[in-house]
Amino acid sequence: MTASDNAASERVALRDLLGAVGAGLGTPLRPEWERAAWVVRRSAFVPERIYLGEELVPCDRGREPENWLRAVYGDHSVVTQINDGEDPGDREPGNGDPGGGERWASSSASAPGIVFRMLEMAEVTEGCRVLEIGTGTGWNAGLLAAVAGPGNVTSVEVDPALAAEAGARLRREGLRVAVVAGDGAAGYADHAPYDRLIATCSVRSVPHPWLEQVRPGGIVLTPWESPWICYGLLRLTVDDAGGAAGRFSPHSAFMLMRQQRTDLRIFRDVVRDTHRPDGSTTALPPWRVTEDDLAARFAVGLLLRDVWWTWHDNPEVDGVASRLWLATTDATSWAAVDWDGTSDDHFAVWQYGPRRLWDEAEAAYAWWVRHDRPGPERFGLTVTATGQIPWLDHADRPVPVTGTGAAGAVTGTVTGAG
Repeated sequence: MTASDNAASERVALRDLLGAVGAGLGTPLRPEWERAAWVVRRSAFVPERIYLGEELVPCDRGREPENWLRAVYGDHSVVTQINDGEDPGDREPGNGDPGGGERWASSSASAPGIVFRMLEMAEVTEGCRVLEIGTGTGWNAGLLAAVAGPGNVTSVEVDPALAAEAGARLRREGLRVAVVAGDGAAGYADHAPYDRLIATCSVRSVPHPWLEQVRPGGIVLTPWESPWICYGLLRLTVDDAGGAAGRFSPHSAFMLMRQQRTDLRIFRDVVRDTHRPDGSTTALPPWRVTEDDLAARFAVGLLLRDVWWTWHDNPEVDGVASRLWLATTDATSWAAVDWDGTSDDHFAVWQYGPRRLWDEAEAAYAWWVRHDRPGPERFGLTVTATGQIPWLDHADRPVPVTGTGAAGAVTGTVTGAG
């Protein structure tokens, strides 16, 4: 395929992508963002090697140009880094190498649909001073610079290698963005104050330096995650007292900020042979709080701020087909709910620790049902110097949060040995 053919294929792919993005938004992109999409080519920012599918199979541009281009201009995220840059290659687990062969996504180029949704929600205009948290490939920063103007965008990336690569791509494309390798949770005070702060990684707690570095009336837009579910966008308006308030919307699924990660496993970190749980039963099917209904899961996650879950199929326990595990992020309390494979109204419950986590999950679900099953758009968050308070419909209706609201993430939450 000639260079001319490649350019023509890319133009067709981008035109199709913009059509798909507009359909997803329910309205065509604003003209300034469509112009930016043509000027700031996504293909110039995605690395030569990407990873496809659930197995994260490598795809190299030189070997599979059509598959690579299809992935780059599809309206979905593209994994650009695995294992924080430590590619396990073809190693197999075992033989003294417990991490061998295991692959997990650590950086990605976000789906264009959510990228442009966020850019429009942030109301970025020419002359806006913007702080981006999470440079990644640099494409989002390039789009911002194309609209806000040269020298108005600062982007912070925790991974020095990614920061260097993104900075080089931006310079090559003639886009003036200040790329800083550093802790995104700390923002970047040297270029403050900003009119907008846009995060391309999710958070469980809004870092206070972000609010300190955005001027009063400015906007902070960040993907949201709880240990229960990665879902939701939070758009805050900063006030003149150093706080902020705003609402969620039902979009996004972004990788969690590295500084808020932890690594917990049920049998390695939580459950012990010496634990003696209390037994009871429940009529609430455990899958009601973990599957399908994203609105239910978002609400439960907002109320249970420090609780995570994982399913264990075929746990090799007599009479148990599947078991739902719940645990706190500090690993001090856990619960298990057993399904025998047939019943839909009777489930065994086991709970251990100072908290009764299944009781809390049941109460959170019942609260959500009583309040007419609200979606994320009915919830909001107020951030002050002393806390972060979620609410329903308006700020004087706080939701009944349980737990500590710990900001640590949970990765690798699998059952089994370990």
